[in-house]
Amino acid sequence: MKQGIIIALRSLTKRGRNNGIKIISLAAGLAMGLVLIAKVYFEQSYDAFYPDSERIYRLNQKIIQNNELKEYPQVSGGVAVGMREEVPGVEMATRCTGIYDGEAYTDDGKAYTVSMIAADEYFFDVFPRKILQGDAKAVLSKKGAILISEELARKIGGDVMGKTLCLGSKNKNKIPVGGVFETVPENAHQRYDAVITLQVMVAPDYDGTMNWLGNDRYRGYVKLYPGVEPDSLAEPMRAMQRKYQDFEALKKAGVDLSYTLTRLTDLHRKTPEVKSMTSLLIMLAFVLIFAAVMNYVLVVISSFVSRTKEVAVHKCYGASGRNIGGMIVSETFLHLLISIALALLLIFAFRGTVEELLAASLQALFSSQSITILVAVCMVVFLVTGLLPGHLFARIPVGAAFRNYRESRRYWKLALLFVQFVGVGFLFSFLVIITLQHRRMTNDNPGYNCEQLAYFNMGGTDSTLRSKIVDEVGRLPEVAAVTTFSELPFEKQSGNNVYLPGNDRELFNIADLYWVGNRYLETMEIPVVEGRSFTENVPSSREVMVSRRFVEKMKNFVDWSDGAIGKEILITEHSQGMKQPFTICGVYEDIRINSIENEDTRPSVMFYASNLQWTRKLLVKFHTLTPEGMTHVRETIQALLPDQNVAINDWRADMTNLYRSSRLFRDSVMIGCIITLIIALTGLIGYTRDEINRRRKEIAIRKINGATFKEVLLLFERDIIRIAVPALIGGCALAAYSATGWLSGFSEKVSLAWYLFAMCGLMMLGVIITVVAFNVRSAANDNPVKSLRSE
Repeated sequence: MKQGIIIALRSLTKRGRNNGIKIISLAAGLAMGLVLIAKVYFEQSYDAFYPDSERIYRLNQKIIQNNELKEYPQVSGGVAVGMREEVPGVEMATRCTGIYDGEAYTDDGKAYTVSMIAADEYFFDVFPRKILQGDAKAVLSKKGAILISEELARKIGGDVMGKTLCLGSKNKNKIPVGGVFETVPENAHQRYDAVITLQVMVAPDYDGTMNWLGNDRYRGYVKLYPGVEPDSLAEPMRAMQRKYQDFEALKKAGVDLSYTLTRLTDLHRKTPEVKSMTSLLIMLAFVLIFAAVMNYVLVVISSFVSRTKEVAVHKCYGASGRNIGGMIVSETFLHLLISIALALLLIFAFRGTVEELLAASLQALFSSQSITILVAVCMVVFLVTGLLPGHLFARIPVGAAFRNYRESRRYWKLALLFVQFVGVGFLFSFLVIITLQHRRMTNDNPGYNCEQLAYFNMGGTDSTLRSKIVDEVGRLPEVAAVTTFSELPFEKQSGNNVYLPGNDRELFNIADLYWVGNRYLETMEIPVVEGRSFTENVPSSREVMVSRRFVEKMKNFVDWSDGAIGKEILITEHSQGMKQPFTICGVYEDIRINSIENEDTRPSVMFYASNLQWTRKLLVKFHTLTPEGMTHVRETIQALLPDQNVAINDWRADMTNLYRSSRLFRDSVMIGCIITLIIALTGLIGYTRDEINRRRKEIAIRKINGATFKEVLLLFERDIIRIAVPALIGGCALAAYSATGWLSGFSEKVSLAWYLFAMCGLMMLGVIITVVAFNVRSAANDNPVKSLRSE
């Protein structure tokens, strides 16, 4: 092996070997392919870093209502406590909820982005993290302090114990730091920078942390004893429900409520989105690496004729077929090492792009476990690129040293090109579909006009200051209209249940848009299809507006043939004690709730509030949205809120950002397609040149006999077209199959018309034919006398 590597080193710069092409194309394919495989492992290993992760489960709420089964990942606060205290087999349980995402200010006025959860004192018993400072259980047992991550503590700098953080604005909501925990890794389904006690959720007049029904905002988790299977807990869990929940009231409301358990390590990797993405990334990585490997083998085989005498001479001096094979394997080993080194250089050179495309840091992607898998992949690549050419070269006869050996291995080359063309057809067609789908999502009509809209979160300010902000912004010349609202329609919405007055039956769950201010529907240009908008400037409005889908849903329960206007309904959380009905004043056209990828198809409702205490977001409609106008609005608000870092959000830009993962996936496929196309065309150029050299005298004789340029061109293109057409058809068919599965996760999708794939195939065929024609052109125009002079 050592001697073989020395020989390989000497031959690196030999002319005719095309070592540069082999190494660079293999490096490009490996660079992209290996990071994609690392990404797949990253996605599949979510939460596996927790000790005993296979024994940790999330509580799910399972509801059967009106013969519809729905499952939710949140539960009421008391359920996790009941699991810990009442269900045998449960070693520990905890509950938590998201409480704050925004800026936190230190004593020196510096701002840091923080994602905070509220959790009970058992949280780190279920999700262990090394506590670097402080007593986590003591901090989470009572109000008074927070725990922050090591990463956040490092950003703040110095010893953070005892320092205070102000949430939302400077010099307000001061909370001392009571401890530091080890940062949660990137591949966790729940990431947070700070944890505060669940006691902050307790108000003087209300404690929802121990509810058994309603206020189901909490994520509950249990850790089972070793050997306990979740299915064995079904009956004990039902017994717990009977003890703490009113089954008769639930039955009367038409609700069958139960709980299920989902293994922690399955929460992320078994979602439809991740499963689909994982399959596609594996396919993309396979195509890239396989195309690079096939191209390497193709280039090696292309040098077959030129190296025949060299190999035969080795055999004359006693080298066996095994020695020859070992020489080729040593050469491949060296080339692979150089390719891997170049691949790593490419990955680190484009580190920012790689981390953005894969939404993970290189440190997280290349863990010790993932590196083991990548080494195994490189071993497979080595075996294929080394053994196959080694076997072919070992079979060269000794007599090749004494005669003109003309074995070209042409069919091997065509077979390898066929495989590469399949990859090109697949990736290009799939890229077109992804691009069209992404364009459709970003140009989607959500049911309202968001082109000139911007918004600002006024949370942390009182209603008086909010009113002043509304007045000041409304006076700006760039502003066409201003109003307030509670919830962004393109975000995930909370739900409430619908009842009819005098009836205990629960009808269905709605997406609650909560409160809106004056002229909200007019500003958003949401059509009112029945009735009217809210009566404005009413201190305590009892009106509600419902979506068209709400009215359609109600037809399953009541006869509203005379219309929905004027009808009374009860909605949990709003109808205090279920005794204060709301009157439907209008019906608006359905709008998109959440995104096309995760569309919420529930009916929606909204309420009116003249008191700005209930509407914490400012909605600004510009005459024409410009950076200068946005800056003017921001500066106006900043003057009123000197203790905050004011940020104005472009509505359309934030909606577009919902599909960031789709854009990054498109960009990944595009880069993969470009690399695969370059690799395939490199192989095609090499094959064409080999064929030109092999058939140069044949071309000369044909030209002497009257062959035209077109006839010479067809001589070469005929064979390529014969393999390119079926290969591209196969690649396009594979793309159609993959795209069908990928698009199944979207509520709206592009049409997979046959002509779309036909156009993609024809475009790639055109590129292939053009490349062949460009390379054949000089040979077809050569003077035939020069080609025959050596005869």
